[in-house]
Amino acid sequence: MLKTGAEIVIECLLEQGVDTIFGYPGGTILNVYDALYKYTDKIKHILTAHEQGASHAADGYARSTGKVGVCFATSGPGSTNLTTGIATAYMDSSPVVFITCNVGEDLLDRDSFQEVNTVSITKAITKCNYLVKDVNKLADIIREAFYVAQNGRPGPVVIDILKNVTAASAEYEFKKPDKNFNKKRLATYESRPTYTDKWSELDQKDLDRAAKMINESKRPLIVCGGGVVLSRAHKEIYEFADKIDSPVAYTVMGCGGYDGEKEKATGLIGMHGTQSSNIAVANCDLLIVIGCRFSDRVALNRNTFAKQASILQIDIDRNEVDKNVQTTYHVIGDAKKVILALMDKVEKCEHKAWVDYVFSFPTETEYEFSDNYLNPKQIAMAVKDIVPKYSMMTTDVGQHQMWAVQHFNFHYPGQLITSGGFGTMGFGLGAAIGAKVGNPDKVVIHITGDGSFRMNLNELATEEYYKLPIITIIFNNSVLGMVRQWQNIIYNKHYSETILDRGPDFVKLAESFGLKGKRVTNEKEFRDALEEAVKSDVGWVIDCVISKDEMVRPMVGAGSDITDFLIK
Repeated sequence: MLKTGAEIVIECLLEQGVDTIFGYPGGTILNVYDALYKYTDKIKHILTAHEQGASHAADGYARSTGKVGVCFATSGPGSTNLTTGIATAYMDSSPVVFITCNVGEDLLDRDSFQEVNTVSITKAITKCNYLVKDVNKLADIIREAFYVAQNGRPGPVVIDILKNVTAASAEYEFKKPDKNFNKKRLATYESRPTYTDKWSELDQKDLDRAAKMINESKRPLIVCGGGVVLSRAHKEIYEFADKIDSPVAYTVMGCGGYDGEKEKATGLIGMHGTQSSNIAVANCDLLIVIGCRFSDRVALNRNTFAKQASILQIDIDRNEVDKNVQTTYHVIGDAKKVILALMDKVEKCEHKAWVDYVFSFPTETEYEFSDNYLNPKQIAMAVKDIVPKYSMMTTDVGQHQMWAVQHFNFHYPGQLITSGGFGTMGFGLGAAIGAKVGNPDKVVIHITGDGSFRMNLNELATEEYYKLPIITIIFNNSVLGMVRQWQNIIYNKHYSETILDRGPDFVKLAESFGLKGKRVTNEKEFRDALEEAVKSDVGWVIDCVISKDEMVRPMVGAGSDITDFLIK
């Protein structure tokens, strides 16, 4: 059947089961939007306030649903406005297909209006990307892009289509997604070295060696990383930890991979990790790291990290092995498949003395409570009591992000959506929109700080227009809290450019967008506002006043030994 390139784009999205697109139109992509107009009964489009908001929304949709997110943008500033969102998805291995359009071929490389080399700009922050110059290759490129985005280690893919390609016509034939898509089918993409299909093949010798290490261990510790979440291996890792009787620490990206309420959970590991988790790392004899890349926020000092232990790393991406921390042995493969394979090989163990030792140290920070002010623990306790247990939460980046990870318990993959690798302030509201669109029956909570919220608060317009009752909770300390904390501890209280003594009034702002807002200064006020917000059918902004001197505790200094706490 003869179709235009623009129609082929939409037909290929339907092939892949896409029902939602986040985006913002412009000149070069108008042919695609014109084609989309004819498919409004099959595909929903969410028009955001800014392309960056669209990128984060597509990312949040992908993380919360396990599907591939899709984002549209035009050329020039449209595509460059996506770059922060693309990099965020790349660092956290989130499967998003970004479709942009560029100027026509006759205008290419002439510094034409809104022309930019999108492929070159995004090459370092995508799993692979494409510049489509031939309408006859368009369909197969889109199919391959979806395959690459979601197979092996997931990640973002960019397809940049010339405008004349969207107007040209070619024969199109419907094809079902092929799980065995041959990556050699096309030679038009540039990919990072991790694009391989070998991830699906488990080496039995590696599994036998890993099982032997586990069976011989007397003091094992499991670290649950983001790979467990991406693999949806939460049930498997629980059974695995129970069988080998091992405590389980988790990274920020690993939250929800292991249920934080389970009896073996020691809490967060690393710079703001619990004393229980970090001391366990220093004293275990075997560290079993699943889907974690040993970032500098986890392995703060690579030379002393887990120095008493053998390290067994399980990861889908061979390039992550020995990149940051030298391992004793490794198994390459999908987290769920590896855990299931090991379950048949490991012995039922009991390490009571070791487990008791690990849990003799605190797994959570204690706070002083008062009726006259709010602290992070009070906010967390109220959310636990009032918000349905399996609600979803997105965060921005800063102190509030760490407090959320430390004090909320996440029970399943995709329940927490946060920017772990790239640390993107302004990520949370767009991600909340994507999560709510993808999970309309879930309550979605957006945790943010006053600094982060300012960055993309324009997406309140999107929230209101599409009637998304997202609850935004601002930890408002009138400062850039995490930066101030470092200035307080490390930079001799030189508070250089971190005081946010300025507008807006967040309550009036919310109301100006047609949402509800309330400023609260103590626990009772917060609980009352949150109860009202949960029952409401409109979006809310709850502005929580906390002390500017409140700190994330514990804290280990960058580059220090994991047990060298600056503050407890």
